[in-house]
Amino acid sequence: MRSNSIIFWILAIFFALMAVTYSVWSWIYYDGHIEFVGTVALTLSAILGVFLAFFLGRTAKGFGGPLPEDRLDANIDDADPEIGHFSPWSWWPFVLGAAIAVIALGLAVGVWVSFIGVPILLVALAGWVFEYYRGHFAR
Repeated sequence: MRSNSIIFWILAIFFALMAVTYSVWSWIYYDGHIEFVGTVALTLSAILGVFLAFFLGRTAKGFGGPLPEDRLDANIDDADPEIGHFSPWSWWPFVLGAAIAVIALGLAVGVWVSFIGVPILLVALAGWVFEYYRGHFAR
């Protein structure tokens, strides 16, 4: 995490310098007027980098030492092996994504298409949640 924090500090400094450079350049180019859209975007990017760097730095200090991801001599097994339960054979996430795509298409094209996607979404959610309660993989 320390290396991630350093990367975000570097990005924050870069975006801050680019915001100043962009402001001065636009002030020169537009005869005393600053183009605010780019200046605000670069300034907010610098602020976001500071927020992320500060958060990652404080979180890294809370762990009390370097994480396995930060050590060069660490193995894969040094990190927490149990991240979660994922089923690689499941088709329900694909169906769920397709249902969300149909709903978004309905919002873009016509609301009636969303009425087709909502039942598919509900079936996909139920199928994914209750996947391990029936059939061959029941627990």
